[in-house]
Amino acid sequence: MNEPRLPLQGVRVAALTVVWAGPYATALLSDLGAEIIRIESPKYSPYLTRGPTPRPTQEYLDAMTGWSCAMPDRLVGERPWNRWPLFNAHARNKLGMTVDLTSSSGQEVADRLLKASDIFIQNNVPETLEKLQLTYDRVSTVNPGIIMISMPAFGTTGPYKNYRALGVNNEGVAGHNSLRGYADMDASAQSPIFSADAAAGASAAFAAMAALHHKRRTGKGQYIEVSQSENFLPYLGEYFMDYFMNRRLSETLGNRHPYALQGCYPCSGDDKWVNISIFDDAQWQAFCGVLGHPAWTTEQEFSTHEERRQHQDALDAHISQWTEQQASQTAMRFLQEAGVPAGAVLDQHDAYADPHLAVRGFFQPAYQEDCGTHLYPGAPFRMSVTDPKIRSGPVRLGGDNEYVYKRVMGYSDEEYEALTAEGHITMEYP
Repeated sequence: MNEPRLPLQGVRVAALTVVWAGPYATALLSDLGAEIIRIESPKYSPYLTRGPTPRPTQEYLDAMTGWSCAMPDRLVGERPWNRWPLFNAHARNKLGMTVDLTSSSGQEVADRLLKASDIFIQNNVPETLEKLQLTYDRVSTVNPGIIMISMPAFGTTGPYKNYRALGVNNEGVAGHNSLRGYADMDASAQSPIFSADAAAGASAAFAAMAALHHKRRTGKGQYIEVSQSENFLPYLGEYFMDYFMNRRLSETLGNRHPYALQGCYPCSGDDKWVNISIFDDAQWQAFCGVLGHPAWTTEQEFSTHEERRQHQDALDAHISQWTEQQASQTAMRFLQEAGVPAGAVLDQHDAYADPHLAVRGFFQPAYQEDCGTHLYPGAPFRMSVTDPKIRSGPVRLGGDNEYVYKRVMGYSDEEYEALTAEGHITMEYP
């Protein structure tokens, strides 16, 4: 029985994307069946895209910590640029080609690919596109019907137009970092987060599908701009509106909540925790029932929701005494079965071992020649008819050059060999 056609099957996307936001947008489109052709330079590796450096030594890798050095078996391998987990986590279901866009012959290749594409997506600073002659004004003359999506950090106009930024910089400019952390710590105590990257990727994918729908109705392409920092501002909308209407600057709350009882509590085991939220008296009574209605729950300072909020430090100490005797997932199960919002804090080991995620098949196996077979996070949505799956493993640098050059762009064998000799076509960094 043939698999049903995926929603975006037949849509071709040329992608000049770096780090996370742009690659995540194309990962979502690839999940829906779009043919993503990743354009990469044979001479230059964008920072933090296929790793901080294309050819790290084993000593360099051994000196790094955390996910930044999490290559298979913690070994550099023959082609380390194809092994970086930051890239490979969102590199599924894509094709890869190489071309030197800084040369005139490379520009001709780009034009040929853009003519054969429905969408062109990129998340570089505007001046990079200007230098490469890949602005919408020019791209739309090459392909008048194309949909072009730009995802710079701060937009394509204004004084920040060409400022460089990673996710943590966007978080700061959007105001998120002023709302995170604990009341007794300043911003320097925060760990970096990159939610603005993922948020921008999701918005760009949504905008791409809306533009495709518009094109199918009208036959017209268009230009889409996603300012990553502006895209994240609505996620914090209530804080901005509170300041605009009341001139009140919000402060960090730690694990607390503006009106619920909320905290992160220690559990049995090494560095195990559970998050608990109690929104009203009904959930409080359910919570007390799980604990067996200990005597302290009847004290006057815990008699009403407001009293409990005013004395939450004392309340947290009592709750911790109970959670410390529970495994994190056991505490979550007891409370959830009673109707109390609770969630175990999972590390990566816990997530891979989690029975719920296992039943749902969230982690999916994928093979790549330079990495082997591993379990990767799957698509963030499920569909009853056209359910997205990992159809191919992480794309390798130039791994699909022959298909893209000959089948998509129509280059002859002789032309392909000539472009190879010029240095456009390769699977290796110099």
